[in-house]
Amino acid sequence: MTPVSVAVVIFLSLIAVSAARQNPDDVIKLPSQQASRFFRPNDDDSSSSGTRWAVLIAGSSGYWNYRHQADVCHAYQLLRKGGLKEENIVVFMYDDIADNEENPRKGIIINSPHGSDVYEGVPKDYTGDDVTVDNLFAVILGDKTAVKGGSGKVVDSGPTDHIFIFYSDHGGPGVLGMPTSPYLYADDLNNVLKKKHASGTYKSLVFYLEACESGSIFEGLLEEGLNIYATTASNAEESSWGTYCPGEEPSPPPEYETCLGDLYSVAWMEDSGVHNLQTETLRQQYELVKRRTAGAESAYGSHVMQYGDVVGLSKDKLDLYMGTNPANDNFTFVDANSLTPPSGVTNQRDADLVHFWDKYRKAPEGSTRKTEAQKQVLEAMSHRLHVDNSVKLVGKLLFGISGGSEVLNKVRSAGQPLADDWTCLKNMVRAFERHCGSLSQYGIKHMRSFANICNAGIQMEQMEEAASQACTSIPPGPWSSLHRGFSA
Repeated sequence: MTPVSVAVVIFLSLIAVSAARQNPDDVIKLPSQQASRFFRPNDDDSSSSGTRWAVLIAGSSGYWNYRHQADVCHAYQLLRKGGLKEENIVVFMYDDIADNEENPRKGIIINSPHGSDVYEGVPKDYTGDDVTVDNLFAVILGDKTAVKGGSGKVVDSGPTDHIFIFYSDHGGPGVLGMPTSPYLYADDLNNVLKKKHASGTYKSLVFYLEACESGSIFEGLLEEGLNIYATTASNAEESSWGTYCPGEEPSPPPEYETCLGDLYSVAWMEDSGVHNLQTETLRQQYELVKRRTAGAESAYGSHVMQYGDVVGLSKDKLDLYMGTNPANDNFTFVDANSLTPPSGVTNQRDADLVHFWDKYRKAPEGSTRKTEAQKQVLEAMSHRLHVDNSVKLVGKLLFGISGGSEVLNKVRSAGQPLADDWTCLKNMVRAFERHCGSLSQYGIKHMRSFANICNAGIQMEQMEEAASQACTSIPPGPWSSLHRGFSA
């Protein structure tokens, strides 16, 4: 295939858009607030209001997913400046970005084009193959005996404590990615949150979630009365978006060939980084982030959502969970401080293609690097076509040529969970992957189809038969490989 034809394939695959961006420095200084430093909550973070805890999770690996670990590292720095102790922050990240051969600034991770290093000092609590669903659940529950590998740090919280959880990764309907197998499913996560509540080991918990279809993780599942407030980057049916990507304005520094951040994540952190968080509520930040993430008047962007005990907890000040940086004492939040929308965004699921394309575009003609980039593009595109076509064919085999698409794409009304039987959903995923190969970070977009297959009453034997007919063999490419195990 010629370079020109490769370029055509890539351009047809990528989604990137532009709109105006301005720097967010329209904050209001109130010198009279200098006095606030004398009324600041105890810096040892163990005042009568309880201890602040945080769990930060980057659920991916691979340099093309740079932004997820950048998000999490940035969040860590923000919380530390806010006064949280390192011992009370648990970090999950594969840790394959900072020293990656593709990283132009070795040992450094940035989360915005002109941003400083956010990697230095981040604790490596759970890295590599220790970034697992089981370890995450053990950490949230404070169960030291259930942790395998890693630092052993857990959320050892008490009844007056406040917990903040931030998760950044790929997602699909009812599922969140992990760099290991299996992935994290919505029913399991919500059951763990219920168990944490039943243990009486927190006063309130806030969950910020960056992923495609992230609303489906809590839609119809997160009950009120658990003292949990969650916001998500998107609703249950749409993608979330990467930002500071090649080709956007502002773009990453020219030596970077990847997105530096995610739109929702960058929005809440850049807001938190410039305000006195004793003056801003969760609700106010939700409204600000919602506006910035919505994509203004364009067809792109996503709908930031909120779930759980919205009425009760959204009135809480942010410093109850994130602390507040003393350097921001004079910067009070007001609604007019809204950060402006981005100039361009990239669909989360296309960010890997953005990386491969930029790598290909910049590589010298005839170089090994250009050949490698071309191979990566073709492998990714081939995998996408394989997964998409295989799922469609399974639907036709199960429900007929005309009925397959209708059943697979059916979206339940708002407030209903994705699936009636989550065990069935996971079994259907394994049946598909046994015959067709891994869904991977891209293929989990089809999780709604597997849920609808279960909701329609299809039995396991029928699914096995349909998958075996749809896929006579597993493609040899890296994206379809099951070497890490099943997604469910």
